[in-house]
Amino acid sequence: MANANTPLQVVTAAMIRRWIEEMASVLAENRACLSELDSPIGDADHGNNMERGFRAVLATLPETEDIGALLKGVAMTLISRVGGAAGPLYGTFFLEAGKPLAGKTELTPEDVVQLFENGVTGIRKRGRSDTGMKTMLDALVPAADALRSTLAEGGDLAAALKAATDAAEAGMKGTIPMLAQRGRASYLGERSVGHQDPGATSSYLIVRALGDAVEGISR
Repeated sequence: MANANTPLQVVTAAMIRRWIEEMASVLAENRACLSELDSPIGDADHGNNMERGFRAVLATLPETEDIGALLKGVAMTLISRVGGAAGPLYGTFFLEAGKPLAGKTELTPEDVVQLFENGVTGIRKRGRSDTGMKTMLDALVPAADALRSTLAEGGDLAAALKAATDAAEAGMKGTIPMLAQRGRASYLGERSVGHQDPGATSSYLIVRALGDAVEGISR
């Protein structure tokens, strides 16, 4: 176990499992908030869907140290249990994120960057979207960029995950003045401006959960 003075070098399978548990916990805690954010520009069910989906994830998570298999398990459950756009999009994120990690029980810093970048690429293709369209990508892309840049500048994984969380939060808040260009919110046109995107908000919570999980085990 690392101490406060030991640079964090790897993310273990136990940390990934804790991440999944943290995601389920924080999404349940923020269920009402997420659905409230979804109310003026969507179906008002984002929080309920995410809470129900991750409750199912915990119930079906495989007993394995294979990180690729853990992420694939998350993906398949979200795709099959979460309605609307969120299930397929988050399912695609975890499916693509886990593909290159099959068989691994520890992740290097480069693996963690690849996890996020593969997931983001998957959402871009599945949703035919990108940053600036008022979607979950407005939190996930800055997070992936901050992760890579912090590691490139010599920071350890703990610092990189903190930077990713901060970038995801800034990206989430940055959706407030945006005009929605994807999903149900896009039908509202100018009325979508002035609302924080619920997908970007759940994405921020997911990024933050990884940092919290890693910190909780490594300290």
